[in-house]
Amino acid sequence: MNRKTLMKLFFGIFIISLAWSIFSFIKHPSSAKKETPPNLLIILVDQWTGHALGFENELPVFTPHLDSLSKQSLVLKQMVSNFPVCSPARAMLLTGKYPLKNHVYTNVNSSSASYGVELPKDIVCWSDVLKSNGYSNGYIGKWHLDSPHEPFVLTYNNFGESAWNEWTPPDRRHGFDYWYSYGTYDIHNHPMYWDTNAPRDSFHYVNEWGPIHEAKKALAFLRNDRGKYRAKDKPFSLVVSMNPPHSEYKTVPQKYYNLYKDLPMKTFLRDGDIPVAGTPMGDFYRNNIKYYYANMTGVDEQVGVILKGLKENHLDDNTIVVFMADHGNNLGKHDEISKNNIYEESLSIPFIIYWKGHIMPRIDNKFLGSIPDLYPTFLDLMGLKKSIPVDLDGKSYADYFLNGTGNTPLYQYIMGAIISNKVNINTGFRGIRTKDYTLAYVKNKEKTESFLFDLKKDPFEMKNIYDPNSDIVKKYRKELIKWLEETKDIFEIPGK
Repeated sequence: MNRKTLMKLFFGIFIISLAWSIFSFIKHPSSAKKETPPNLLIILVDQWTGHALGFENELPVFTPHLDSLSKQSLVLKQMVSNFPVCSPARAMLLTGKYPLKNHVYTNVNSSSASYGVELPKDIVCWSDVLKSNGYSNGYIGKWHLDSPHEPFVLTYNNFGESAWNEWTPPDRRHGFDYWYSYGTYDIHNHPMYWDTNAPRDSFHYVNEWGPIHEAKKALAFLRNDRGKYRAKDKPFSLVVSMNPPHSEYKTVPQKYYNLYKDLPMKTFLRDGDIPVAGTPMGDFYRNNIKYYYANMTGVDEQVGVILKGLKENHLDDNTIVVFMADHGNNLGKHDEISKNNIYEESLSIPFIIYWKGHIMPRIDNKFLGSIPDLYPTFLDLMGLKKSIPVDLDGKSYADYFLNGTGNTPLYQYIMGAIISNKVNINTGFRGIRTKDYTLAYVKNKEKTESFLFDLKKDPFEMKNIYDPNSDIVKKYRKELIKWLEETKDIFEIPGK
């Protein structure tokens, strides 16, 4: 057989093999190689106001690691906490439902316990869905979703009028296999934790700043030495829930405070809504602002530690990384000591999401992000769209996250400040927000105050321009009432 004939024969065999492969793929698509499911890493911080990120150049805060991450990520500048206080925000993140549906409509403590305020044992969280789809899940840090019960755990914040801290039993951990957590505990330089197998009376303390210690635990989970932390052959999710920059602010390590201590106070007095010196909240702001930013810088460094560990363990190529907060912090602005109010400092939160080669990096100032939408969006991104429960309030915006296409929300709905020691749903505030306006109704005892802020002309919300006859108020009020009806909220809005 000559060379030319031999080449024709080999070419013929190649064509037949290729055709058979294509036929087999079409007939049996399941035999094709499947993509490895992505991992999910959520770094959740507490009380971090939205635009306190170095790369945004709005506030004098140092966040070099998050600045670097932002260049590779989608950054949502209009993200809000729809109920800007710890427990409700965390419950929305886990359940994809607004507070009146997930039963966490005020902070979880012994005062609200008799009203059933805690994360239900039988509600389906995204972590439950991942567990049922073969994921190995881990949770590190603050939980704050289980009601304290007597006899109360003997920690400093379980004495007095209300108890706050509680152990989470295994059957209430919603699919998280690895557990290194606590309820809520604010002594950041001497934190406490329960291990995965520790009983209720066997928590332990650590002589280390919480975020530093939790970053070390996260690295151990990523390394997974001897398969101790997660199943080797499964994809994973990990939540690292760091308490700072939540108060107490002055327990931050000195090296982070040193970056701010010599800066003149005028550096931190740029915003128009800071109360004047000599007033209680004006002095509170000035006494704490450097420490508040120092906590952010300390957390930022731990984010860098975790991201480095992700890369060193060859996990960064297929892990969705999320950095976000549960709510913001006024720190005295608008005469509000912290959160749970209608102002931007309380509502606005940072949100950065990275997935190498999948999510198109960009800073987005249009998308109206809401916490309940994250549950279905995450699952959709992870290829589990068919596993998303049908009864969620949140909607998936996976396509928009990936490349900026598809539908986007028209509004953000906000609520908060429901009375916690005698829970009454018809209290607190409800509102609706866009990137241009915030309309809100705030109920104080029997009186309801109405607010409309123009966020473009008046970014510090110094002038209430509410007029019941304005077209903006009429339009937004109608949409807000519609949302209240959909969420079965009995909050009463004045007017017609």
